[in-house]
Amino acid sequence: MKSAIYMDGNRFIETEFKTEEEFEKIVKENSKTLFGSKTIYFDLKNKIDSKALGSSIPDGFLFDFKDKDNPEFYIVEVELEKHDFYKHIFPQITKFFAFFKNSTSRNNLIEKLFHFIKSNELLEQEFKEYLGKKEIYKALKDIIENSQNILLIIDENKPELQEVFETYTDTWDKIVKVEILKQYTANKKSIFTLNPDFEDIGFIEPVSSEEVEERYSEKFHTEDVEQNISLTYEKIKSAVLKMDANIKVNPQKYYISLRKNRNFAFVKIKKKKMHIVIMLPYETGNSLIRKHKLTQLHESVQNFYNGSCFKVTLENDENLDEVLKALEEAYKQQNK
Repeated sequence: MKSAIYMDGNRFIETEFKTEEEFEKIVKENSKTLFGSKTIYFDLKNKIDSKALGSSIPDGFLFDFKDKDNPEFYIVEVELEKHDFYKHIFPQITKFFAFFKNSTSRNNLIEKLFHFIKSNELLEQEFKEYLGKKEIYKALKDIIENSQNILLIIDENKPELQEVFETYTDTWDKIVKVEILKQYTANKKSIFTLNPDFEDIGFIEPVSSEEVEERYSEKFHTEDVEQNISLTYEKIKSAVLKMDANIKVNPQKYYISLRKNRNFAFVKIKKKKMHIVIMLPYETGNSLIRKHKLTQLHESVQNFYNGSCFKVTLENDENLDEVLKALEEAYKQQNK
C-alpha cells in the first residue's frame, strides 16, 4: 500500500518504481543527498567483467570518507521488494561473498576501479581531495582489504531479510547492511526517506535478547581478522579483566563493549586494524595516548555512546600500555 507525506499544503505521493533501472537512477543521481557529502558513488556496469565479482555485476560502488583515516567501502545492490527474495535477491547478494574471500578477485576489481578513476579527471580529483598525498591504487587496496560491506538498497522491507540475518550470521549478518529508500513527489519536487539514516548504519543494534546474545560472540568479530589483530584483542581483554574480574565482555553486532556498571569502551575489530571507542573526553585521551592515532568523534556519535568519548586505532600490539592506561581511567570514571 502506497503512503503519502503532507507538507506545506502539498500531498507527496510515494513513487512506485516499475523497474530496477528507475530505482538505480534515483540512487545514483542523489547519492550525496542520501549518503552524505563526503561519499563517492559510481557504477561500472559497462566496464567490468562479471567474473571479477562472483559472476554478478553490482549496481554501484560507494566509498564513505566521513572518517578520512578509516574510509568504508560498499558494494551496492539496488533491488525492488516485488522481486522474489530467494530466486533473485538472495543469489545476487550471496555471489558477492565469494568475491570478498578471494584475493585474486579483489585485486582484479581494484585494478578496474583504479583505471576507471584515472580515466575520469573529475572523479580522480575527488578521490585526491580525500586521500591527500596517498597513492590512489594503494589507498583503494587498503580500503577494500580492510572494509568489506554490501549495501542492499530496497524500496520496502522483506521479512526474509531477518531470516537470513539470523541463519547466516557469518556472511549476511556480518557484511550486509540494508537501507529502505522511498521517494515521494509533488509538483516536480521530491522527498526521500532512508531508513536507517546512513549516518547511523554502523550503529543500529538488534533489540537485546538471549537469542541475540547467543548469535554474537567474540568469535563473530575475530574469526576473519589477521592474527596480529586477534592477538592484540586478546592481550587487551586479558589486561582489562585483571583490572576487575567482574568486568563483562559483551559482544554485540557491530562492537564488543567492555562494562561493569556502565560501558567504558567499545571495541570494533576490522580485518587489519582495531578501533576502540574509550569513554573519556578527547583531551584526556590526548594526554594519555601519544603513540597511536586518535580521532575526535562528532557530537552525534558521542551521543550514541552516551557521553564524551574518542576513538583510538590500533594496527598491532605495540605501545599497548598507554591504551590500557586510558581504558583503566575510563573504567574508573564510568564506575564511580
